[in-house]
Amino acid sequence: MRPAVDKLGVVIAFIAGATLVFAPFAVLKPNRILQGQAKSILEALPALAGWGLAALLVVAIAIALLRTRPAFRLVVAAIALVAILTAIGLSATFLTPAGNSYARVSPASGFWLLLFAFALLAADAIARLAPPPWLRLVLLAVTAAILAVFLISGLWSGLSIMKEFSGRADVFWAEATKHVMLALGSLVAATLIGLPLGILCHRIPAMRDAVLNTLNLVQTIPSIALFGILIAPLAWIAATVPGAAAIGIRGIGLAPAFVALFLYSLLPVVSNTVLGLAGVPRDANDAARGIGMTDRQRLVQVELPLALPVILTGIRIVLVQNIGLATIAALIGGGGFGVFVFQGIGQTAMDLVLLGAVPTVTLAFASAVILDALIDMNTTTKSRVEPA
Repeated sequence: MRPAVDKLGVVIAFIAGATLVFAPFAVLKPNRILQGQAKSILEALPALAGWGLAALLVVAIAIALLRTRPAFRLVVAAIALVAILTAIGLSATFLTPAGNSYARVSPASGFWLLLFAFALLAADAIARLAPPPWLRLVLLAVTAAILAVFLISGLWSGLSIMKEFSGRADVFWAEATKHVMLALGSLVAATLIGLPLGILCHRIPAMRDAVLNTLNLVQTIPSIALFGILIAPLAWIAATVPGAAAIGIRGIGLAPAFVALFLYSLLPVVSNTVLGLAGVPRDANDAARGIGMTDRQRLVQVELPLALPVILTGIRIVLVQNIGLATIAALIGGGGFGVFVFQGIGQTAMDLVLLGAVPTVTLAFASAVILDALIDMNTTTKSRVEPA
């Protein structure tokens, strides 16, 4: 009997196999700006480590190709990912000439493609296992702990991105704080305004179209254009309103970035609130009226709890969106991880770009996983509470 072939495994095996054969694993550059020399896995690592990693990845590719148990596929993917992350750190030590403080070693396309292929294998295995929300949070925590071990151990200290970080550690954490404040602050403000506005739109149909159409119009404005549009009115407010400049309102900086992110955040919050309330079963409202609940009691005790999963989905969309859009805020002095992205582009230093891009992607991914788990927890709890 021939072993069954996994359809997604064929794609993963093709990506990983082609990468292993043709794509470079690391790049050795004479300094942080100049182009470097691409190195394959066997060239980037000591002989034993190189051949060992190649053999391990070949076995992992074969397992991905075959239809095996999801738990086994997850373990194989995790082992492959840890091996790849370990190997890129070892390659920095192996390739950097002794006593040379200018040479830089960066991950090449092969590293990123292998990381993508086996991360896809892990994600597919997790999806097939369908773990409960709490277990997904545990898996996220374990992943964070493994990455923390790599960072703390110093294994990656020879990589160019870590050298960029070491020279900017204080600035990095200051910009990280600004990035999180922009993303979360605008989300909180949009939720405080958007939730009541969504309730009003649900209650007053004549108001719904006007509000949603206006918010849709805001969404069509490109982010950079919206940042620019806000500079003039906020600069006027700072110049004419007493005390406005003292509390941080200016034409450039955090204020226009915050307002722009707030405006972008309103549509998902308002529209999902309307959709969630509209999806509340009529029987639930009728039962609440039958026991004498007031409109306010029905809203707080019946409608909002039942609509919460849909509302949380809107909040999830906003948070992931804002984490990405906050990067653009650096163009108008808003700070955040975009500072490193645009500095790196200006200096043609791609590792500096990665110093801003990698934390942004990591934050967005972690936020999505956490909020998805919270949504599923709420949905599961609601289904248990509702009568069959």
